Amino acid sequence: MPKIRVLVVDDAVIVRSRVSKILSTDPELEVVGVAANGRIALAKISHVNPDVIILDIEMPEMDGLQTLLAIRQKYPSLPVIMYSTSTHRGAIATLEALSLGASDYATKPSNLGNVEAATQHIQDDLIPKIKVFGTFFTPSAITHPVVFPIRSDIQQVEVVAIGVSTGGPNALAVLLKEFPADLSVPILIVQHMPPMFTKLLAKQLSSKCQIPVNEAVSGQILEPGHAWIAPGDFHLIVQRDKTMVRLVTHQASPENSCRPSVDVLLRSVAQVYGAGAIAVILTGMGQDGLHGCQCIREVGGQVLAQDKATSVVWGMPGFVVNAGLANKILPLNQIADEIMQRIRFDQVPPSYL
Repeated sequence: MPKIRVLVVDDAVIVRSRVSKILSTDPELEVVGVAANGRIALAKISHVNPDVIILDIEMPEMDGLQTLLAIRQKYPSLPVIMYSTSTHRGAIATLEALSLGASDYATKPSNLGNVEAATQHIQDDLIPKIKVFGTFFTPSAITHPVVFPIRSDIQQVEVVAIGVSTGGPNALAVLLKEFPADLSVPILIVQHMPPMFTKLLAKQLSSKCQIPVNEAVSGQILEPGHAWIAPGDFHLIVQRDKTMVRLVTHQASPENSCRPSVDVLLRSVAQVYGAGAIAVILTGMGQDGLHGCQCIREVGGQVLAQDKATSVVWGMPGFVVNAGLANKILPLNQIADEIMQRIRFDQVPPSYL
């Protein structure tokens, strides 16, 4: 197999050097060039022919957002992973980059001087994304898919729980803006993102949607017509409190290398809402949400999965589909309407599934 060719673009010498060195230790990767700013990078692309570009956001002469726009004009399908700082400014710029067509993002190590920690961070956060976008990725088929009996009765929908990762901010914007202001159920979301990013994402989505979108806070009571996003580095669960259901956040160990984890949320949703839950698995790498969807189906709940054609990465939904857990597989622009139809029906004929 040929190596994945990577172009590293960053104005900081230490970042270019460290990232290039760490990437080069992976036998599947080859750093074919580095650039100190966007202008140099654009001039190099045609010469080094990269499979993936790692692009810094804050650079002199031509910053990352300007460079991204130029790349998209000339190379619309070339994968670009934004390499941002875990700061308020970095998070805002990263969300803007994703809306402008960046494939994904990774955060820089907080301390490049700590060689061991920086190396581990890059190996865990950046390299897997390079490999996903630098190769053709399809989830492995499940040998023995789980088979659930067709139910003749479906409990009234009480909650919608969404799991999403790579490509999530744009997918959530498309999905959530279709829900009406009088939506009769609450929405819970796990988007794989670090602290600060999730709060800004919630604010950004709320400005585009008819329903309010907020970062979840422990103790909040779930209300219909509201959406909550799990805060970065915290799991989100629901707990019943007499006649109410409350949000709870905690920092138990990561699951599937994720915190927040979709599986953690869906398990609690299955316990609290049972057959009244709809789980929605959108674009994302990895298989977080697979076990949680099985929990949802086991209690009689419903599972919808985004199709491959409209997913940035058909990892999370692909694993759910291949396991036989999805009641329906849909393009992104049809999922909101499907959810609304299922919310409106207390009794759904078997053929609807």
